[in-house]
Amino acid sequence: IPSLSEDVAREAFKSFASSQCCYSKAPASDGVITSMEAFNTYRYRLETFTESRSTELASKPYEGEQADFYAQPAPRPWEVAATPPTLFSEHTEEIRVPYTSSIQDCSKCHASGTSECEQCCGSGYDKECWVCNGSGTSNDQSCSRCDGKGRESRCTSCSAQGWKECETCEGKKQLLTYIKLKVEWVNHVEDHVENQMSGLDPDNLRSVHGKKLFENSQYLVYPLLGFPLQAISQASERLVREHQSKYAQSSRILQQRQTVELVPITKVNYKWKGDSHIYYVYGNENQVSADNYPAKCCCVIL
Repeated sequence: IPSLSEDVAREAFKSFASSQCCYSKAPASDGVITSMEAFNTYRYRLETFTESRSTELASKPYEGEQADFYAQPAPRPWEVAATPPTLFSEHTEEIRVPYTSSIQDCSKCHASGTSECEQCCGSGYDKECWVCNGSGTSNDQSCSRCDGKGRESRCTSCSAQGWKECETCEGKKQLLTYIKLKVEWVNHVEDHVENQMSGLDPDNLRSVHGKKLFENSQYLVYPLLGFPLQAISQASERLVREHQSKYAQSSRILQQRQTVELVPITKVNYKWKGDSHIYYVYGNENQVSADNYPAKCCCVIL
């Protein structure tokens, strides 16, 4: 990988400082680069794309759907048709399982379509009367202030009606109950970074790309035996074994992909106001990490 030029390193640092709301641009603009050291870092990445399925009892307001319960045997979870997304992209889909639907009265509102307003407890008024303290009586007589209601302000939640449309059945009085199938496609990604002696936190490398040296994708990949760097071969063997053992237990493995990249890291030493500091430029995107940036201000968000 070609060494990073000083001009590119400086521009990347300026862009980084400009993107931080609490950073002064002075160190990036006025700092003097004293030395640059390049580190070529190998990253092995294994991706395992899986599909998992689970079922649960669900319901929705009845809107005239056909009840097909017991029309014929319901399919098992893995027999229900579901179209997976593009490989290695995550997605969740919920499907009503055929031949599991039935119609039931809404138990929340007793099939009335309405329920008592919780805000005013059905009275239509939500502010407690200050004269009778909500009792409705004053001096053993009906309170004249609230006419014996115990409350005196019209409830805005139910427009003083004392009832609201049932939230469970949305006023339909009935529910369609069925078995809901939840299908989840997940891409499990795990990295191994080797020959990383620059001091940069390896977690920073997750979001960047490098020079791709190898890529292999198939249903189940084989470990990279004989790779020139033994540590990469060992990491590949370990991760492939762990992924295939772990994810095959609770889901279905659809595809695996393994890649080896050479990720560029440049450690930049610079001086600003007489003090020495460092920052890192890494990845093809020239991302910057500067944990000890020397000129931060305290921002107050009002």
